[in-house]
Amino acid sequence: MAGAVDLSALKQRATAPAAPAGEGSAPAAVQVTEANFETEVLGRSNQVPVVVLLWSPRSDICVEVADTLAQLAAADQGKWSLALVNVDASPQLAQVFGVEGVPTVVALAAGRPLGSFQGRQPADQLRKWIDSLLEATAGKLAGGAGETAEAEQVDPALAAARDQLDSGDFVTARASYQAILDADPSHTEAKGAIRQIDWLARASVADPSVIEVADASPDDIDAALAAADVQLLGQDVAGAFARLTGLIKRTAGDERAKIRTRLLELFELFDPSDPDVIKGRRDLASALY
Repeated sequence: MAGAVDLSALKQRATAPAAPAGEGSAPAAVQVTEANFETEVLGRSNQVPVVVLLWSPRSDICVEVADTLAQLAAADQGKWSLALVNVDASPQLAQVFGVEGVPTVVALAAGRPLGSFQGRQPADQLRKWIDSLLEATAGKLAGGAGETAEAEQVDPALAAARDQLDSGDFVTARASYQAILDADPSHTEAKGAIRQIDWLARASVADPSVIEVADASPDDIDAALAAADVQLLGQDVAGAFARLTGLIKRTAGDERAKIRTRLLELFELFDPSDPDVIKGRRDLASALY
């Protein structure tokens, strides 16, 4: 999914007043705005998979997809949740998901993207896609309505680190995750969280004008690295990757190694199956060889 760098970072964003949802919304679904995004999407995805439909009531195709997904959600009786985001009313959420066109459908579990697609899909294909989503998450979440699965027992140190990250206390959160990683060097969540924190710490203090500086001085490595961070923060994932890949083509030795290392770090912020990451890795290979 393009642009899904850090959905949990939405908690730190200033929220605008929620606009009313448009007409033509489907039943068996939750209308989502910035005001209830954390509860209905991020929080809910810790219990059951959440399928987010980014749509516009002005599009007949969007309404068709919404109706089909709503029928599937009703038939599955709480095994997953359908969340509708009207991109006309909530353009900031569309930016968070890196939407390039509607309808766009994104699946999440435990706050993380599992897969996505854009455009119309036949009902039988949507059924298969939902079934594969349920199969992939079976037994890994706390469970939806009518289920009695016990909540995952979370290590107190890990729970504290998560709370610190969610509250925006990056310095303390990083130290906590580093302690977890020191005790267990293979801890996947700690590794990913540290990468995310390091990027957020850099990107959140960077001056947005650095993009103009980097454009004016395309061989300025430090400016390019900072500009790529700012572009990711603004959901311009493809542009950030392309900037660094282009610079790799024009450098050699230690400079090239420095840029390559940073680009690989940025790739790790995303799901490996993200189309932008797949293209980015392919372009990097071409630039190097």
